[in-house]
Amino acid sequence: MNAGLVQKGELMLERWEKALSNHKRGYNCAQSVVCAYCDLFDIEEKTAFRIAEGFGLGMGSMGTCGAVAAMSMIVGMKESDGNLEKPTTKKVCYKKMKQLSNEFEKKNGSLICSEIKGVDTGVVLRSCNGCMEDACKLLDEYL
Repeated sequence: MNAGLVQKGELMLERWEKALSNHKRGYNCAQSVVCAYCDLFDIEEKTAFRIAEGFGLGMGSMGTCGAVAAMSMIVGMKESDGNLEKPTTKKVCYKKMKQLSNEFEKKNGSLICSEIKGVDTGVVLRSCNGCMEDACKLLDEYL
């Protein structure tokens, strides 16, 4: 299946559409994005949902955007060798995450939830839905 598409019933949706649908169902931003990619990594949605819960609302403190945190989780799922004895893939993960983070920041003006939401400035840089869409589109290009 194309990384950018996910099957929902008989329909093929873009992953960002799946993420937005998840968000409408009450998932936080991180959960919405991670769960839109579960099928690619053979991870049960409930497991991904539980892992990602603490990353919503900018890790609960309006810090790093939940959609960015979700990108990091997905990069790890793709790049990690899973070698518990002698991991060798951290540098690859970090390099890819740095690239994706830089691209996200260029599009949205920040990686920080409170800045994106304009908490101190009153100027919203991007909506949560927009951040999730950007994260998914960056992931689709990467995957």
